[in-house]
Amino acid sequence: MASFDEVVRGRRSIGKVKDEPVPRELVEKLIEAAVWAPNHFRTEPWRFIVMTGEGRRILGEAYVAIASQGWTELTEEERVKKYDAEIAKALRSPVVIAAVCSPSDDARAVPQEELAAAHAAVQNLLLAAHDNGLGAVWRTGAPTYHPKMKQAFQLGEREELVGFIYVGYPDMPQPAATRTPGTEKTTWLEG
Repeated sequence: MASFDEVVRGRRSIGKVKDEPVPRELVEKLIEAAVWAPNHFRTEPWRFIVMTGEGRRILGEAYVAIASQGWTELTEEERVKKYDAEIAKALRSPVVIAAVCSPSDDARAVPQEELAAAHAAVQNLLLAAHDNGLGAVWRTGAPTYHPKMKQAFQLGEREELVGFIYVGYPDMPQPAATRTPGTEKTTWLEG
């Protein structure tokens, strides 16, 4: 079993994965790790939508709905190509998990803290994926925050997507990475 330091330092965004199913129990294990993220007042402001198989087409169709707004001048052949390319974005891994910030009604809950907690849950999920031999990448971008995406996943008025986590068995070498040492990013205020 890897140490915590090895898991944290070894995790990378893995965008290329095999088209091999990931067992449901393993996906549930990742989500269980996610829900242990810190959150103010124990509001647990998150939920997850897991897409596999044809279920990923909901995401693909949302990508199409957003992108196609700019296709008015395209030929039918060009539209078909663009349509296929947008659908393909959702099929890049056998599992796609939509992470949703679902804020609490607790009056003490601060919206920014609810969102931060949902992001922390995604980090836990990514670390758990790496620790379990899976590759994962957290994808966002402008379409993630578009109203049509929110509509596609039937989110509540106050809910918002924090990203899509693409998960599968790695099909690429582990990329090397470096970081600026923490000491160079730290200021100590001492008395």
